[in-house]
Amino acid sequence: MLNIALIGYGQMGKIIDKLAPEYDCRVVRIIDPSYEEYNHEINRETLFNADVCIDFSLPDHVIGNVESICKTGKKVVLGTTGWFASLSSVESIVRMNNTGLIYASNFSIGMNIFFYFAEQIAGMVADSGIYDAYGYEKHHNKKVDSPSGTAKDLAEILVRSFPKKKKTVYDKLDRKIEESELHFASIRAGSIPGTHTFGFDSPFDNIECTHTARNRDGFAIGALKAAHWITNKEGTYNYSDVFVEVIKS
Repeated sequence: MLNIALIGYGQMGKIIDKLAPEYDCRVVRIIDPSYEEYNHEINRETLFNADVCIDFSLPDHVIGNVESICKTGKKVVLGTTGWFASLSSVESIVRMNNTGLIYASNFSIGMNIFFYFAEQIAGMVADSGIYDAYGYEKHHNKKVDSPSGTAKDLAEILVRSFPKKKKTVYDKLDRKIEESELHFASIRAGSIPGTHTFGFDSPFDNIECTHTARNRDGFAIGALKAAHWITNKEGTYNYSDVFVEVIKS
């Protein structure tokens, strides 16, 4: 049984807490300063009996949380998004403390299969020389970032696969799009579940592929599996690079 400390007890934290026993995990500590009944600080005392910390808190807290966790020598599963510009700082903290961290824009097993599928099909379509690529994503109106981290990862796959594409444009265009630009749009409204689409268009036909998350359980399961995987690792890992190993763990 793997002992888990939850950093942040929002929607994802609560789902992980609920599903943990099904995946041979036990939540032994919850740290969230917005709740009076839970611990407010990350330190050796509050994490003494935890094996791995799962952080689904806020982007502004990531560096501080990672630094505090790594100083205790604990491993980290980092599910918060919106901090990736600080990746080099996170890698340095992990390395200095000889511990391990795995992060993702999206811990859903299904979405990472979708990433893999996108890479395979995009390369094949690009080789044909007759299609243009595009993408869009839709989320509920409570989502704090736009585009999502998942959308950025998907756009990166498309740009990497199409030699003519050099950059992604996420904002609206008040001009003709350049051939070197990939347009990836975002929609926020109501209670729309996380939905990501990529497509290819030619004068002859259209190919479109979509992943829709029905709930957050898939993200939680991926994070719990990642917690088991990181227990005997050192260094910083992108979940999308190792998810085939993770889902087998």
